Amino acid sequence: MIQSTDLKNGVTFLLNGRPYKVIKYAHIKIGRGGATVRVTARNLETGGIEEKTMSSNVKVDEINTFKRKLQYLYSDDLKAIFMDPKTYDQVEISKNIIEDELTYIKEGNEATVQFWDEKPLSIEIPPKVSLKVSDTPPGVKGNSASNVYKQAKLENGMSLKVPLFFNNGDSVVIDTRTGEYVERAK
Repeated sequence: MIQSTDLKNGVTFLLNGRPYKVIKYAHIKIGRGGATVRVTARNLETGGIEEKTMSSNVKVDEINTFKRKLQYLYSDDLKAIFMDPKTYDQVEISKNIIEDELTYIKEGNEATVQFWDEKPLSIEIPPKVSLKVSDTPPGVKGNSASNVYKQAKLENGMSLKVPLFFNNGDSVVIDTRTGEYVERAK
């Protein structure tokens, strides 16, 4: 059992038979009343984000998760398929759980998959990824007095604002948490 005041960011726990992962934690103490814990958590089975409020003396079940590096093969309308490069076992993960992270993974690349009792729950991707610009209009010379951006379409189909000096085929580094331009890839 784990105390509700120990539900810091990244901790996984079991509540009402469902696994959750803490995204945001807040401990609230008002006046003479008892303290409460407010947690924003991701349901690891459905991918939904839920707000949970509980007393500071409540205990929840801690779940043990483990991670494995798997290779991303392909995805269809409902699921994404990953393969263990050592055993060649294939793992299916529902696409609605990992759709935000899946846009940043290229077919054939590795991803860290989080498991709970042999059930895949989520994937972890690096905070920054490099993708190629597939289509962008040419930049206009002389517009460099301030930060001027233009639309660019990336190899994964994502649309993004990039500086004027980017051309088709250039690589751009993107922050996967915000989906914004960071820098030119080296």
